[in-house]
Amino acid sequence: MKIKFLSVLAAGLLVQMNEVRAQETLTLQQAIRYALENKVEAQKARLDVTNSQYQVDEVRSGALPQVSGSGTLTYNPMLQKSALPGDLIGQPGTTVMVAFGQKWQSNATLTVNQQIFNQALFTGLKAASTTREFYQINKDLTDEQLIEKVANAYYQVFQSRLQEKTIETNLNNTEKNRQVIQGLVEAGLAKRIDLDRTTVQVNNLKTQLQQARNTLEIQENALKFAIGMDITNEIVLPEETFAIDASVLETQSSNLNNRTEVRLLEKQAELLELDKKATIADYYPTLSFTGNLGYLGMGQSFPIFSKDVGVNWSGFSGLGLNLSIPIFNGGRTRAQVNQKNVEILRAKADLEDTKLALSMANENAKTQIKNSLLTISSSQANVQLAKEVLENTQNNYRNGLATLTELLDAENSYADAQTNYNTSLLNYKIAEVQLIKAKGELKTLVNE
Repeated sequence: MKIKFLSVLAAGLLVQMNEVRAQETLTLQQAIRYALENKVEAQKARLDVTNSQYQVDEVRSGALPQVSGSGTLTYNPMLQKSALPGDLIGQPGTTVMVAFGQKWQSNATLTVNQQIFNQALFTGLKAASTTREFYQINKDLTDEQLIEKVANAYYQVFQSRLQEKTIETNLNNTEKNRQVIQGLVEAGLAKRIDLDRTTVQVNNLKTQLQQARNTLEIQENALKFAIGMDITNEIVLPEETFAIDASVLETQSSNLNNRTEVRLLEKQAELLELDKKATIADYYPTLSFTGNLGYLGMGQSFPIFSKDVGVNWSGFSGLGLNLSIPIFNGGRTRAQVNQKNVEILRAKADLEDTKLALSMANENAKTQIKNSLLTISSSQANVQLAKEVLENTQNNYRNGLATLTELLDAENSYADAQTNYNTSLLNYKIAEVQLIKAKGELKTLVNE
């Protein structure tokens, strides 16, 4: 019996431990770190950075010696004959058909090519290095976009949980009022219709509570998806997440040149300039070195591994320089360069437009923060005032000094005040994220 009891106890403890592990308490920083490690966008951005190094290696390989080997084996069952004058063999006036070559022929060659001067290759090397920098900046931008998305989803969940608690509180208050009214009805001090109206209010709040829980579950799933977490995992958010920090407006203004979006567009413009230089390189001559070394075997029998004295072997080699000078291609290169110039001008226009949009976003974020702080202060005061009105109305109703309509109106006003306060908190946190983004400091959310 003791062993059986201990087994049941151990099984129960194991179940409890599994339940604890199933629930993960997520701060905003933990959620962001989880997303940066597990979300597909972040993983693909890291792979792009890794792949950019391989691209650099690929371009660099063109500047290194290119070595290749080749071999052939040919069997000629019917040798071609050539017509020769018979004078060569003492038969003037006749034509003699003579077969040239051997039945078997083999050839093994080693070839080396080395670029000496190739402007397009040199430009490509620099472009490959710049491309690596481009993908690194693009990874930073992807991380920032992911941080913004996670933060917004995180605060949406938190606001929904506040709304759920608000409805639960109002439901509890209404149920208590219903119990009071039921006592008054039973004592003959209140009308039955008052109890029925209160019951309707309770049922409506229960429906709202279920809707709020459904919304919360959907938003929790959206947060899990945003960070790349298994949807079946349970998460718990800490209570202090919605802290208000008015000092966020006192920090230093943003520097547009430090924004990742700007740096990415500038790097893209730099790549376009290098692409233009690579096209201009078509005007330049190219010079390369080539060399080969080979061995040739011919005979009437199979020449490879053959010890037949009828097989002849000879080596050969050659060294040379290849020079190519472009002279005229119909204006193709000039047309391509002009197209590159247009692309560069468009990139510069996009850069200026982006700077303007970022500047506007910065000012709008500041304005939204100021408005949100005012709204929070007003909403907080309204919640306190509505709570006092509700308590006074409840007391008056018990003493017959207020109608049920006034009591229900006070309850609704209190609920609306709490909802407005929760919404103002969400709007503030979203505006705070936008202001942090405008300053180019989104990654500070990871390290707070």
